[in-house]
Parts: sequence; C-alpha cells; structure tokens
Amino acid sequence: MPEHVLITGGAGFIGTRLARRFADDGHSVTVLDALIPQVHGDDPATTSPLLASLDGVAEVIEGSVTEKSHLRQALSDATVVVHLAAETGTGQSMYEIDRYTETNVGGTAKLLDILANEDNSVHRIVVASSRSIYGEGSYRTEDGRIVHPPHREDAAMAAGDFDVHMLGEGPLEVVPTDETAKLHPSSVYGITKQMQESLVLTVAPTLGIEAVALRYQNVYGPGQSLKNPYTGILSIFSTLIRQGKDINIFEDGLESRDFVFIDDVVEATYLAATSAAAAGGIFNVGSGVPTTVHQVVEALFAAFGTTVPTRVSGNYRLGDIRHNVADTTRLKERLGFTPSVTFDRGVAQFVEWVRTEPVEAGGYERSLAEMSSRNLLK
Repeated sequence: MPEHVLITGGAGFIGTRLARRFADDGHSVTVLDALIPQVHGDDPATTSPLLASLDGVAEVIEGSVTEKSHLRQALSDATVVVHLAAETGTGQSMYEIDRYTETNVGGTAKLLDILANEDNSVHRIVVASSRSIYGEGSYRTEDGRIVHPPHREDAAMAAGDFDVHMLGEGPLEVVPTDETAKLHPSSVYGITKQMQESLVLTVAPTLGIEAVALRYQNVYGPGQSLKNPYTGILSIFSTLIRQGKDINIFEDGLESRDFVFIDDVVEATYLAATSAAAAGGIFNVGSGVPTTVHQVVEALFAAFGTTVPTRVSGNYRLGDIRHNVADTTRLKERLGFTPSVTFDRGVAQFVEWVRTEPVEAGGYERSLAEMSSRNLLK
C-alpha cells in the first residue's frame, strides 16, 4: 500500500534523495524543513540545489520542528514519519548548546507530543540517530574482552598521546561497534542524538506506532554541502584542494571513521520505513570499514589528480572520538541489506560531482577560529 511519508529535515543532503526514493516507488511525500542559510544559502529558492531537486517530488513546507503549528501542518495525512531534522556538527554543538538541544531534543519532543495527544494516521516513525552516541565505541583488551573506554583526556592529547586508554588495561584494539554497545556520547551533539533516539523508542510503542532507530556513520556523497564547515572532512578537504590551500591534518592522521555512501544510506532508510522486519529495531548504518584521515587525503588526491601540501599538526578538538566502525550484521540479518559502495568508488563519484560545483569560500577557517577562541580546539 502506498504511504504518505513525512520527512522532517527533508530538504537536506539525505532527505532529498530519500524523498525521490519514496516518490519513485509510488509513495506521496511531504517535506518539512527550516531551510537554514548554513545549508541552503540566504535565498533558498535561488541558492539551494537541494531544494530545487524536490520540485515535482514532494510537497515542501518551510518550517521548524520547534514549532508545533508547522509540525501539525506537515503531519496531516502522514502515515510514516522519517525524522531527520537535527542540528549537526560535533564541534559547533559544544558552544551552541541551547540551539542544538532545542532543535534535536525539543523538536523531537514536540513531534511526539502531537502524536500522543492529537489525531493522526502515523503507524511508523524512523529516527535518524548517530554513531556519536557510542562515544569511543568498542575495543578489545589483550585477553580478548570487549570494553567501552572512557573519553580521551585533554592532558594526554596535549602531550601527543591520541590513543584510547582504559585504567588497568594494556593496549586496546578497536573492533566494530554493534548495537548493544555502551552509549556514552562525548559531545553535546551526541547527547542530543541519544535523547532523540530514546524519546522515539520509548514513546512511540505506547502509542501503537512502530519505531525504528538508525545509527548513521559518516555519510558522504554527491549533493552534500561544500560550504557548511560542519559537514565533514571530505567536503572541507575537497574545497581546500580546489583552492590550492594546505591541508592541516589533526592529531596524527591515524584517527579513523566509517564512511558510508549516500545511496547506501538512502536504501537502508527506505527499508527501515517500509520493511515489516524493521519494526522496533535499532540498526547501525555504515560501511563496516574504517578509513583513516591519511587514507581520506590519499583518496581525494587520487580522485582529483592533484595534490596540495599537507601537515600533521597535532591539533585536536575536544569532544572528538579516536575511532569508530560499525558492525552492520543486524542490518544484513534483519533487513537483508549490506552497504556495498566502497570508499574509493564513492569518493570518485563524489569528486566527479564536486568538479561541477562552484568553489565555495565556506566557513572552515572561521569555524576553527571560533572553536579555538572557546578553548575547544587545541
């Protein structure tokens, strides 16, 4: 049966592609999005390719999840909600605490409050959670036990020790983090994502609404913002390469992330919204492959066919984690889906798209200066 899908934050990088995926399969789609300048420019109607891509695909409502009147309008006739709306960015969250909490936690609470107290037709809600809720994630001790270390200490990183340690343990080996791992986020952003997920998973079942949580890893691909300094290092480094500027590699360059291509994320999210097997589930959405910052730089140089000077500075940001890689076993076993786009192939597609875009000045240097002034960047 065709669904009427509401995608909050649906004019963003993930949401626009997801909207088309639903529309192509015969579902009707409504998008609620605040169209913030950091993502869409000062005049979204003329400056946002993401917004333009929704023409003929979805009904777009400009509004915020922090306003109940906007949510009520968007929820009209909705049968499935994919809740993507959130402020993103680990670093920025550490000093724009009220904004992140109001949008991510408050907006989710308002959405659930309406579903709990007003007539609606929603039978499933999918919430976009994040790998950030795991903090440092899972590690193996020398004797084979799986542990979840505490956050790294400022003093150790200041001394050039960026590895993860745990009192009473020897060297630790990073291993894939599964959905049963300890949740202990190390940033305000991570805390708000954990709250979003907990609210949805706790409240929705009491309303007879199926809940699904997706813990996204580092999503990348064509269409992601090249001017938002909080969208990740692929966009940041690509802009620096195109400008011929040096790349400052934080820590020692051996910190790693799990980069998952946008097409894989969209398909996993579509299955979470439509598959009966997804109901009540919590799923990691990642590639299951760790990639270091050095490897990111090498892949971008190869795809662009050029290089710029790089330096390993030892700079670090408070709230950042050292490593994280997803265990995607549950996604495969429950939903029959395994992300398949390799990092090299994904980066090649990303760079091919980047070449067609104007070189954006971006706000990367400004964001670093802001964090440094607040003693969050060392």
